Amino acid sequence: MTLNALEEQIMELFWKLGKAFPKEIITYLEEPKPPYNTILSTIRKLEKDGWLGYKVFGKSHQYFPIIGKKQFNKSIFSKFFKTQLGGDRSSLLSYFMEEEKIDINELEELVKSLKN
Repeated sequence: MTLNALEEQIMELFWKLGKAFPKEIITYLEEPKPPYNTILSTIRKLEKDGWLGYKVFGKSHQYFPIIGKKQFNKSIFSKFFKTQLGGDRSSLLSYFMEEEKIDINELEELVKSLKN
């Protein structure tokens, strides 16, 4: 599950809004806004790829997410874990302790809460 920058930005809006028409999505995008046709074709691609579903209202389509943000985040993390850390749990813990400056007390509290 990978998305380019525009696709991810659009999906973030759908996850936040729950459902929306393409014209609504455009109003939430930051300047400079891509052209309407670019947004529409990106939304249609997301629908074709199974990220979005839609309901028809006359000539308009209201889109909604099929894949949730949690599922997307899990996929991204899983890919990172496998490709960057080789699936090694100790490398993951080392990363958090060294790079994120988690001390041993925080780690012990985390383990304690997980046991409960």
